[in-house]
Order: sequence, then C-alpha cells, then structure tokens
Amino acid sequence: MTARPQLPERTPRAKGEPTALDNLLVVDFTRVVAGPACTQTLADFGAEVIKIENPDGGDDSRHYEHAEIGGESAAFISLNRNKRGIALDFTNPAALEVARELIAKADVVVENFSGGIMKKYGLDYASVAPTNPRLVYCSISAYGRKGEFALRPGFDPITQAESGFMSLNGFADGEPVRTGPPIVDLATGMSACNAILLALIARDRLGRGQQVEVALIDTAVAMTAFYGMAYLISGANPGRFGNSPNGSPTVGIYQASDGPFYMACANDRLYRRLVTDVLARPDLVTDPEFAQRKNRSANKEKLRAIIADVFASDRLENWMAKMKKASIPVGHLRTVEEGFNAPEVLGRGRLSHIPHPTAGSVPNIETPLHMSLTPSIDPVAAPLLGEHTKDVLRKTLGYDDRRIAALAEAGAFGKTGNTG
Repeated sequence: MTARPQLPERTPRAKGEPTALDNLLVVDFTRVVAGPACTQTLADFGAEVIKIENPDGGDDSRHYEHAEIGGESAAFISLNRNKRGIALDFTNPAALEVARELIAKADVVVENFSGGIMKKYGLDYASVAPTNPRLVYCSISAYGRKGEFALRPGFDPITQAESGFMSLNGFADGEPVRTGPPIVDLATGMSACNAILLALIARDRLGRGQQVEVALIDTAVAMTAFYGMAYLISGANPGRFGNSPNGSPTVGIYQASDGPFYMACANDRLYRRLVTDVLARPDLVTDPEFAQRKNRSANKEKLRAIIADVFASDRLENWMAKMKKASIPVGHLRTVEEGFNAPEVLGRGRLSHIPHPTAGSVPNIETPLHMSLTPSIDPVAAPLLGEHTKDVLRKTLGYDDRRIAALAEAGAFGKTGNTG
C-alpha cells in the first residue's frame, strides 16, 4: 500500500485582512462536481456557503471511490471546503419551510438538480424571487432549463462526447478519449462562479438580482475553442492529433536516454534555436525539406525521427539544461506524485493539510486564485453530513432549541437527525 504523502502545515492568512465576499450568504443546493466547484470558490473568498444535503447519504460524491479518509471521499473533500453543511429532507414540509427561509435571506442560490426538481418543491426562481428580488439564482444543468432537452440528465463525459470535444482528444489512429479529470464539469463550475459574480455587480447597478444559467453542453462546445472556430470557417472537421497539434514534429513527447519530456517548439524562431543551439544540427535549418514550417509539417515523420535520435543520445538532465538556456519551452513529463513533489508546485505552497473532525487532518489543495488585498480565507475541511444544521438554524435563522427540536421530531433532518 502506498504511504500517504507528508504535507506541511498551512501558513495562516494575516490577521485583519478583508475578504472579497464578506457578508455574502450563499444557499447551496448542489452536488457532485460542477455546482460544488462553483460554490467552493465563493466560500474560499469569504462567502458564507450553506450546503444543503439529503439526509439519506448526502451528496453522491461523498461515496466516490478514488480514495477515502475519515469516512469521506477524495472527491467530496476536494470540492466542498469552507462550507457549512446542513441536512434537510425535502419530502418533509417542515424542511421545505426551512429551505425557503434560508433562500429569503440569501444573496445567492446555486442549484444543479435535474430539470423540474426545484419547481416541484416550490424552490425554483419564479417561486422564490418575489420574496427576495435581490436574489441571484444560478441554475447549473446538462442541457439548459428550457427546450426539448431540459429534463434530460447529463454527465461530463456524455457532453464531452456529444459536443465534439472528445473527438479532439487522443491519437489520430485511435478512438476519441475523454479527459481524465472531469474538465467540462470543472469549467462549468468556473463559468457559474463568473456568472454569479457578474450578476452581483449588475445588482449593485440595477438594484435587483436575476437568474443565471450555465449548461455542460454549452461549456463543452465553447471549449472546442479555435478548433471549433476553424471548422466554422473552413468546413473541415478537425481530428485528433495526440501530443503534436497540427502535426508539428517539434511539439510533443520525446525520450532522452533516461526519461521522457514534453517540448513545445512551435514557431520558426524557436525551431532555429532548437536545432542550432540545442541539437547542434544547423543543417536542419538550411535543408529545404525542413527550412519552412509547411515543409516541416509535410516531412514531419522524417524530421521527428532525426530529432528523436539526437535526443536519445544524452541524458534528460543535460537536454533540459540546454533547452532552458536556449529558452525552448520544455517540461518534465511527470506523474501526479512527481508533479506534486516538484519544485514548481512545492515552492508555491499549493499543498498542505488542515484539521478534520473524523480524520484528524485531510490534505488540502489551495485555490489557484490569488488576490493581494482580499486573499482566500484559511481553509476549513468539507463538512460532515448535517454537521452544522443546528448552528445554521440558530445563527442564520434565529431558531431556538425548542423549534429545532420540533423540526427534528417532525423528521425535517431525516431519520437519523443529522443536526451536528
């Protein structure tokens, strides 16, 4: 069994530093990946995010099987930092009343249920906006909230496949490949966060909130980027190119005598420096077969074989030094373990461990966002199921112990009474 990596203590933020989203109340009805990724960013920068879960097992990602610590999955821990968790059974009228009272106080609601669920319980935007006109209500879905596919459930790899995005990944002689991490889910979460922040800025100008929406299929289409645009311009269907876009022989993976690296030598200027200053093959500049970019692409297999033979003649360390001296874009081809222990990552303080109520401590991957005046808050581990139910009801809604006990007796928090 692989040993758990040793992670450093996290350096706390300076006392008294403001947060970007202080006093922003977010009611979070999301689960799995896209929605929690969105609300975690809001929480990282000071919003009070109240995550509402079904008391019967909670967020599906709690039970994902990548890895487990303290009874929680790696997926759940990675996406639900800095949130306060409560458990409410929506089939219970008393629980729905609690949800409506939270929404009435909220600045932001985020939901990513299948189409029709929020409306079924009277928690959709049309139902709640009249009592909270400044509310920003974000809906995240697979295919949007309107149209013939509005009720169709969807998942990241399905939208990768259906949008054409997956057709761009892999090698020309193989089948399309989905990305390892759920990139469409994560990008949709980022887009949802952007949409919410835009709506909050608009609220300051217009005096009212609005409903915003992001869909996985829209994100996947947008992420085809210039390949999608090239198709619209030329009509030519772009294909897969593996690690060498546009067939460039000087972009991709090469092998030194003792290990691999990735090189991105993508223009004439870099190419000349590569073959003269690094490979000591100036003939590859003057040879008509390789002098121009179009010629190099036409003779890519021949050129790649020549370059590969030269790289195989020496050690990785020596090639890396020569290429860095010549300012050739190059990087080690690392595993996750190697990447997380690399100086580029360790030197930026990206990894730490933080306290957790059942595991003692859990690993933490810092937010990638940096702000000089309003940095992210000190991270708090993802909540246990229903961990903060009593606390939220007392502090946010002003309930007393008698009312909380009555709700528990009525089954609002589920059969096991997930009240923290």
